[in-house]
Amino acid sequence: MNAGITRPRLHRGRSTPPAVVFVYGFAAFILIGALLLMLPICSAGGHWTSFPDSLFTATSAVCVNGLVVVDTGTYWSGVGQVVIVALIQAGGLGFMTSSTLLLLLLRRQATLRDRVLLNEALGEVRPGYAFRLARKIIIFTAAVEIVGFLILTTSFAPRVGMPRALWWGVFHAVSAFNDAGFDLIGKYRSLVPYDHEPAILLTFAGLLMLGGISYTVVEDVIQRRGRFSRLTLDTKLVLVTTAGLIVLGTLGILFTERANPGTLGSFDGGTRLLNAFFQAVSPRTAGFASIDIAKMTEDGLVVMIGLMFIGGAAGSTAGGIKVQTFSVLLFAMISSVRGSTEVVAFGRRIPTPLVLRAIAVSFLSLSLVFLVSLSLTLTEHLPYVQLLFETVSAFSTTGLSAGLTPHLSLAAHLILIFTMFAGRLGPLTLALALASRERRPSYRLPEEGVKIG
Repeated sequence: MNAGITRPRLHRGRSTPPAVVFVYGFAAFILIGALLLMLPICSAGGHWTSFPDSLFTATSAVCVNGLVVVDTGTYWSGVGQVVIVALIQAGGLGFMTSSTLLLLLLRRQATLRDRVLLNEALGEVRPGYAFRLARKIIIFTAAVEIVGFLILTTSFAPRVGMPRALWWGVFHAVSAFNDAGFDLIGKYRSLVPYDHEPAILLTFAGLLMLGGISYTVVEDVIQRRGRFSRLTLDTKLVLVTTAGLIVLGTLGILFTERANPGTLGSFDGGTRLLNAFFQAVSPRTAGFASIDIAKMTEDGLVVMIGLMFIGGAAGSTAGGIKVQTFSVLLFAMISSVRGSTEVVAFGRRIPTPLVLRAIAVSFLSLSLVFLVSLSLTLTEHLPYVQLLFETVSAFSTTGLSAGLTPHLSLAAHLILIFTMFAGRLGPLTLALALASRERRPSYRLPEEGVKIG
């Protein structure tokens, strides 16, 4: 080896971990949004908004959640709604991708550290690919939101007039694709007034699903021309698990709510199936509702809690533990039942570190949900299932509510703010932290069994 050539070293002690940068970025967006929303110009009544209410709204918007303490369509002015939709877009694209967009617009030369941070945030390791991927994500996002805007504007226009329909089209296209769940319908009704409108509900569902499966999955399907056998394992897991959850969710909601006159019981067969399908799609990604969630049975709420907790795909705008995590755990269970010592899915072996990472993310997420729901029972005297529903909705950045959030105490609101922030960034930062700490041991310790079951 040439002694005159030295390798550059990364000064780990002086660099901030990407996960920490990610957290700081989201926190900064939230604080700026909260301060803006406090201004009188942002409220319809022209008065100052309390910091707790503005902080809750900004956190929900940046974390693309959708839980609200004041009605978005009536409380906020046009300026306030613009601030909210801007926060949603920034949160949906993610802090790293948004930073990349600014660099591209300013035509600045990105540093090596910028590229490393973006590579880790987007899950890519090929040199230079992260910025190209960021461009594609931005173009894809704009294209989908424009199509959604056109369809929704056309659908809303006969009902609310063209001027309002144009703004509703923009706001709801951004909110739906980014799986935010914010709406301008008013009176906390979400999409309930349009429960008989297939064009509106199916457009929202399409935007939610595209936002919830991630761009990389869409790109893989296009490049492989839809040939399932040629897709990557990640894409296969996302598509199969997503389809399975939608089918099972639709059947579960149909079964639990079919006789409930407050939800699906008053609909005919086709409308009942449409709304059950929509409510199977929405809990996994965003908090839009075509039925009154507060009137659902406890069985129906439990079905939706399960869908919310799993969430959408990694790298998408959705929350939850992610469908890949759930799929890995599912295949690990199947492999264990079959007596296999390796986790295999679609003819591919899943590395053990990934399985352990999925277990860690799931267990810590369950622990957080348990602790938060328990804390809410101490501050609020309400049925536990409903409090658990609000907790999982906050953690999974879904935003569906059983009608409780606007009426909870300040302490409960602060708990939910923390839960939304932790739910949005926790699984990702935890996965990044675990990945960065992985080390190959230089030796192996002796094995010893323990009792299981």
